[in-house]
Amino acid sequence: MSESEQPIVVVIDDDVSVREGLRGLLETISLKVALFGSVEAFLSANPPVLPSCIVLDVRLPGASGFELQKQLVAAEVDTPIVFITGHGDIPMSVRAIKAGAIEFLSKPFRDQELLDAVRQGIERHRASVAQRRGWAQIRERFAGLTDREKQIMTLLARGRVSKQIAGQLRISEATVRVHRSQIMQKMGARSLADLVRLADSLKADQEDGLQPVAEATYDLLPSRRTAKRASHAGKKRRDRGNPAK
Repeated sequence: MSESEQPIVVVIDDDVSVREGLRGLLETISLKVALFGSVEAFLSANPPVLPSCIVLDVRLPGASGFELQKQLVAAEVDTPIVFITGHGDIPMSVRAIKAGAIEFLSKPFRDQELLDAVRQGIERHRASVAQRRGWAQIRERFAGLTDREKQIMTLLARGRVSKQIAGQLRISEATVRVHRSQIMQKMGARSLADLVRLADSLKADQEDGLQPVAEATYDLLPSRRTAKRASHAGKKRRDRGNPAK
């Protein structure tokens, strides 16, 4: 693991002895630690500190720990938080956990409790980072498709078969199959089910979402039953127009 990828744990507590004690504890498991005495000091750090986990006191001078948690949630920053406090109660712990905190520990707590909570936070952060990278790769691959390939991928995700797609887009089935093969290769999909899963992950993306394809075009294609009824009606009209029969 490179130094830039090594997890950083931020400790925010107004008690110097608590901060230093937590630094020593976290360094025993080879973690990088950054210490701050207030929320404001953390937010104004230059350069900014990008933590994998935050150990956060509830009561602080200036903004409280809960206020920082609220700011991070509003900014859609999912950094895991472990709350520590000497004045905690059940309603406070419920509030913290509901807002996404990993753990709520009352001082004094056991060292192992904190270490376990921080490890859990770091693992959650790693999973979140990996997921975001995966989504970014999917969006990048989708952006590399041609407009026609995006249309066909959209229809494949809706469960259309090659014949239906060919009719809707007024192209040959062979052309659809060629495009499908190229789409699978470009998107890194090993199967149609895999491609549908990738398509589903793109639906929530506003900028790079699947291409809208009008359903009306497909609805204009006659089904076998409709075509059969139309053929039968035409035959009856021809019979009425021929008195010899």
